[in-house]
Amino acid sequence: MPDGSVRGVPRVLLRIEGAGIFGGALGAYVWLGQPWWMFAVLILVPDLSMLGYAAGPRAGAVLYNAVHTLAGPLIALGLAAGLHHPGLAGLALIWLAHVGLDRMLGYGLKYGSGFGDTHLGAIGQRREKVSTP
Repeated sequence: MPDGSVRGVPRVLLRIEGAGIFGGALGAYVWLGQPWWMFAVLILVPDLSMLGYAAGPRAGAVLYNAVHTLAGPLIALGLAAGLHHPGLAGLALIWLAHVGLDRMLGYGLKYGSGFGDTHLGAIGQRREKVSTP
């Protein structure tokens, strides 16, 4: 794709994958018996990374993407398992759930050209109006 975004069936599959990540993280959170108040308070915390956009679109994309990749929560989850630390596992699962929810809703990783330009296609007012095969 010339604009770097995923379209068609692969885009649908990536959104389904995001739903699976969200559901899996939520199920594991319940299984661990972590407090729901903590989930409710922290589920949107990763979106504070959008404050990086105050320094410009490139800096914003770098910070946002660093917080919204799967690597961070998966590393934290691995550490929690290795350290036998259910509290850290709960935090990692909230973070993982957030990333999955974003992907499910179509909020992908950002390009330096602007917040609305994502690997899952344009979002917001810049959303593509052309149908794709």
